[in-house]
Amino acid sequence: MAAIRITFSIFTFQKTAYMKVHFIAIGGSAMHNLAIALHEKGYEVTGSDDEIFEPSKSRLAKHGLLPGTTGWDPERITTNLDAVILGMHARNDNPELIRAQELGIKVFSYPEYLYEQTKNKTRVVIGGSHGKTTITSMIMHILHYHHIDFDYMVGAQVEGFDTMVRLSESAKIAVFEGDEYLTSPIDPRPKFHLYRPHIGLLSGIAWDHINVFPTFDMYVDQFRIFAGLIEPHGSLVYFDGDAELVKIGDAMKEKLQVFPYNALPSVVENGITYLLSGNKKVKLSVFGEHNLQNINGARIVCQQLGISDEMFAEAIPGFKGAARRLEILAANNDTTVYYDFAHSPSKLRATIKAVRAQFPNRRLIACMELHTFSSLKKEFLPQYAGTMDDANLAFVYFNPHTVEHKKLEPITTEQVKDGFALDRLTVTTDSDQLFETLSSEDLKGTNLLLMSSGNFSGKDLREFAEALTKTE
Repeated sequence: MAAIRITFSIFTFQKTAYMKVHFIAIGGSAMHNLAIALHEKGYEVTGSDDEIFEPSKSRLAKHGLLPGTTGWDPERITTNLDAVILGMHARNDNPELIRAQELGIKVFSYPEYLYEQTKNKTRVVIGGSHGKTTITSMIMHILHYHHIDFDYMVGAQVEGFDTMVRLSESAKIAVFEGDEYLTSPIDPRPKFHLYRPHIGLLSGIAWDHINVFPTFDMYVDQFRIFAGLIEPHGSLVYFDGDAELVKIGDAMKEKLQVFPYNALPSVVENGITYLLSGNKKVKLSVFGEHNLQNINGARIVCQQLGISDEMFAEAIPGFKGAARRLEILAANNDTTVYYDFAHSPSKLRATIKAVRAQFPNRRLIACMELHTFSSLKKEFLPQYAGTMDDANLAFVYFNPHTVEHKKLEPITTEQVKDGFALDRLTVTTDSDQLFETLSSEDLKGTNLLLMSSGNFSGKDLREFAEALTKTE
């Protein structure tokens, strides 16, 4: 496959542009990382929020960026500011936002600001309903391993990187995870529509965010639009096992270079996955069919950035995964307890399938929490049918207070069980009882998989896992 010829323009960043920046809702995961990145770049950064949780609170405090008081104060907004960055957590009637608009201060969402900072760089954007954090992290790992300078934004903590955002004067490449959720309270565009990449990757389309995209067709349209926003003569890399992505790829062939991909050949030996390349076997630290697909997508993107397959193969064994993606919480000789961010149907199915395939001789207990807006919506529950079938024991937990907090119609344990269409599934609304049940299981020769975008209503999952696997 021919690599894109990337010509890096030589430019001088105007240091007077947006150097004094105020963050509205600075405590968000992406927002506080962007605030730290700009602070480290030499910008004067202030911020506000009505509540800030860990780890954002400690990380902001470490850099001297933690607001002295909580809440919103329009007096913080003055004409001395060059820009305001508006977080998704804020509302469109936020008094600081209104004040900034009255004063005519430029208001950015964080994806708008990332684009503003990387206009003159080669932008790589990784999108898709699943796998985008992992693929972005893989590319970051490969570039870092080969000492290639780059900026980035990723949705999880990655080993070897202190922050989830980096913006610099020196880097000529920017690698962004592209989220399809809304940009800001005053901008309904999906975030990944704002980056205008030179190289875009789409890992798959599985209906999500039904509060924003009430039909599957509306959801698919966002990815079609994303492909159309790739810079002319750029590159679209896509998973060819997804029928919708194949249609999008075919439609883009006249405008872009298109690179379909699928899983790389591999073999599992004694619980370890090896990539097969001719007569060579490349040992991996990650596993699962979905990760073999992710690796190939990352490899093709890296080709476009001038990294040979030999360079890629040298670096990929050291990739241990992004935080909360099949992360080992604790293990002994008989049991491994994993935590995974899986919450949507496609992620849930892929994660369970991966652990089952990697350890065919071990029993698998799968436990997931319904926590997101889509997952707790009665109409969406049938999308989970069959997703936990590969587990020997399966549990689903949800908190009725979370349903109420999201202002959704109440759901019942019976509705959840019907949605998953699995007779042996246990559904509960009592997390204490659930964890007592898990603790009473004989885990010899068993793997336990805990899956949630939350924490099962305040459970210390690592402490729980360590107690389960502790040996005398």
